Amino acid sequence: QVQLVESGGGLVQAGGSLRLSCAASGGTGSNYRMGWYRQAPGKEREFVARIYWSGGSPYYADSVKGRFTISIDNAKNTVYLQMNSLKPEDTAIYSCNYVFGNNYWGQGTQVTVSS
Repeated sequence: QVQLVESGGGLVQAGGSLRLSCAASGGTGSNYRMGWYRQAPGKEREFVARIYWSGGSPYYADSVKGRFTISIDNAKNTVYLQMNSLKPEDTAIYSCNYVFGNNYWGQGTQVTVSS
């Protein structure tokens, strides 16, 4: 059973930056994929970014492209999301996702961007 622990959320002003981390443990393997999704109040969960364990093929939602950067330290089984030029519409609960056969989710971390 894979466990995911997220950190790094918080409150930031528009234009600011935050860095999210998600560490995976327990039953992790190679060739996995990790990513981030977010859910704003009253909205459905949406894809943000994902990356493969090798660091290859990072992929972003159009809404964050050019502002967010996903990276991975596969020695630590940890994925990061560097979020720059944050906007109020980025406010959401951000959840980490780990895919290796099954889908695993973290508990989520709140990101609030004030205008």
